[in-house]
Amino acid sequence: MMRAPLSLAVSAVALALVACSGAAPQAGNDTAAADNAAAGEVPTTNASADATGPDGRKYLSQPLTTEIFTADPSAHVWGDGKLYVYGSHDIDGPAKEDDLGSHFEMRDYRVLSMDEPGGKTTVHPVALDVKDVPWASQQMWAPDAAFKNGTYYLYFPAKDKEGAFRIGVATSKSPVGPFKANPEPIKGSFSMDPTLFMDQGGESYLIFGGIWGGQLQRNVTGKYDPNGSKTDLEKPNEPALSPKIAKMNGDLMEFAEAPRDVKIVDEAGKPLLGGDTQRRFFEGSWLHKYNGKYYLSYSTGDTHNIVYATSDNVYGPYTYRGVVLKPVNGWTSHHSIVEWKGKWWLFYHDVQLSGDTRLRNVKMTELKYNPDGSIQTIDPFVK
Repeated sequence: MMRAPLSLAVSAVALALVACSGAAPQAGNDTAAADNAAAGEVPTTNASADATGPDGRKYLSQPLTTEIFTADPSAHVWGDGKLYVYGSHDIDGPAKEDDLGSHFEMRDYRVLSMDEPGGKTTVHPVALDVKDVPWASQQMWAPDAAFKNGTYYLYFPAKDKEGAFRIGVATSKSPVGPFKANPEPIKGSFSMDPTLFMDQGGESYLIFGGIWGGQLQRNVTGKYDPNGSKTDLEKPNEPALSPKIAKMNGDLMEFAEAPRDVKIVDEAGKPLLGGDTQRRFFEGSWLHKYNGKYYLSYSTGDTHNIVYATSDNVYGPYTYRGVVLKPVNGWTSHHSIVEWKGKWWLFYHDVQLSGDTRLRNVKMTELKYNPDGSIQTIDPFVK
């Protein structure tokens, strides 16, 4: 994806503001704005109910915060009734954009919290920094969180010293951190995008994985292959790669079993194929339960939808059902679904504030079910 340098994008916004206000621009604003973006701070905003996307349509929802760039929201409601969002903290690093996501150079995590839907969003201090994770080297990508017996758990992917993604665990007595990372990643973990699902019976499961830059295709033998495919299995007429699932130990620190495939099938029970890019799994799994059924939702990546499948068993197979969220403004799409204050909510991200795929902002909107349990498709724009 081609993109204008940040300083040019900032200049364009600044000139537009000048034209409206009649004020003269001050020298050095572009440099300061670029420095702020490099630190993960939002230099200028396009946060307005009148803001429009590339095709001229207005955005359905507005960013939860304009203080920092945020993405990959994992939303949770803990015992205090507040909503907490655990996500990526985007920065404008020096890496060139590529299909493996090298330009997503996140170094730390910041937690967001809200008391009420539509209320003020608080941006909390750094919850965990890559420099405080002994085994990690770079790219603190999409995390998730859990709570059990007075302890908060942060699950996060990062590349180890050899460049392979692993999944780590960090703990805290506060929902916003700081979190202390375990000295080693989860044994047998690989790839990215972990989500921790706690079932009603008390069992906990980690679902994870992603192709392309997520390296799932480089771990098919159980050992990371640095020279493996850059995309997927490169077999469009065979079953697509699946997310992985593993039950966790009681302390939520390690796998209680070897990860297994989460099979996703069509209505005839046949596995979705690698070439079925409108429906097959790419990254960003989320698992929730509604009316006794398990809902697995995920991103289709290069076709930019959030879709979902359902099952009566946490391990699957999951039957494809439809689209949750149509393509947003931006290449990536990542989400979570949570019940809060008597309603269901979809959390997602786009690039409204920056127009830059590596500098995203988190949003939320109400999610609704039909009487048969199907999810009503959400368009991130309004006509």
